[in-house]
Amino acid sequence: MTDVQSVVAEAARAARAAAGSLAAAPAKTIDEALRGMARRLDVARDAVLAANRADQAAAEESGMSGGLLDRLRLDEARLAAMADQLNILADVEPEPARRTIRRLDGGLVLQEWRRPVGVIGANYEARPNVTVDVASQLVKSQNGGVLRTGSAALASAIALMDEVVAPALTEAGLDAAAIQLVRAKGRGSAEALVAQPGLIPLVILRGSGESTRSLAEKAALNGVRTLAHADGGGVLYLDTAADRDKAFALIDAGLDRLGVCNRLNLLLVHASLWDGIVPGVVAGLAGRSPSIAASLPPHDHPLGYEWALDADREATVTIAPVDGPLHAARVANEETSGLAAGIVTEDGAAAREFLAAYAGTGAFWNATTRLLDGFKLLSVPETGINIDRVPGPRGPVTFRDLSLRQYAVLPAEHAAALA
Repeated sequence: MTDVQSVVAEAARAARAAAGSLAAAPAKTIDEALRGMARRLDVARDAVLAANRADQAAAEESGMSGGLLDRLRLDEARLAAMADQLNILADVEPEPARRTIRRLDGGLVLQEWRRPVGVIGANYEARPNVTVDVASQLVKSQNGGVLRTGSAALASAIALMDEVVAPALTEAGLDAAAIQLVRAKGRGSAEALVAQPGLIPLVILRGSGESTRSLAEKAALNGVRTLAHADGGGVLYLDTAADRDKAFALIDAGLDRLGVCNRLNLLLVHASLWDGIVPGVVAGLAGRSPSIAASLPPHDHPLGYEWALDADREATVTIAPVDGPLHAARVANEETSGLAAGIVTEDGAAAREFLAAYAGTGAFWNATTRLLDGFKLLSVPETGINIDRVPGPRGPVTFRDLSLRQYAVLPAEHAAALA
């Protein structure tokens, strides 16, 4: 076993030994810990921001792109927003641990019980806020965890763990060891995280591109389940009955941040509108700050090419013509990751046609795909977004998805005593 594998395995064993503290805790205690994290984001503000400034300086020196630098950056406003989300999460009613499904013959009842997974791993990009997002989701679901972030954000993550998450758990009377942070840099720690099936049976993979796809493959070979999100990119289709002002507003809303997965990546325009609207769109993109390039036909790349993954050309949007709602939905289904697609139209029939045909994770009518985010969509922070086309949690994955279902058959007269 290599040194980094030993580091991850040790963290996993520590989380496993302490996870029972969360599993046995009453909901009130769990929520006290979340509110404590919110308070400590203010108390530890100076330490966290100092660590983040160090991360930013190192990232700028290494040539990190503007979109990625934006994801890395923390400031007082972002810390306040993180605290608000923690308080909102604390106020969310927990999922019922047990519910009766039906009565069976012989005086029995069938119940569905929810049980914690135990220890869940999470690998995510260099976004410091995600350390708190994921930790809070694991705590709310009463699971232990092993977190691993990109090297560029490690100093920020350490400060958040040591100054915010761990002290808040301790103050609430919980075992802070239940949530671990891998403090080793390098891809080897990510590969070790998906190679601990006996200790970490489930790993959430956040990120984009080939790196995440490779980790998902390694996890499968090791017998580790994943909730993976390797690719993103939002699609917006302008139909013949699109309101022009609404269309331009939604294009603008989809580009407020360029380094996120649900940003506008591919703009589809009905062929009949091309000459009348595309020149204005191109001019509007060029006039933004930073200026955004339009990739127009003939394209030298796949239609679904994800610009957020291209550090040199992230400020780009692909624009392509389509023949109607069905064609637009087919392009979104077949040429993109299937994360999110929307239609802009005042024609209900066209909207219904598009929405019936599009099979992706999030579908939108006169709305921006930027809404496909746990907090924006569900008012709860997310651990990640799952776009797998199989049964199970899909879209923003929240604490509600991080549990095991167990069926229990019991004598009816004793069922209430177990509640």
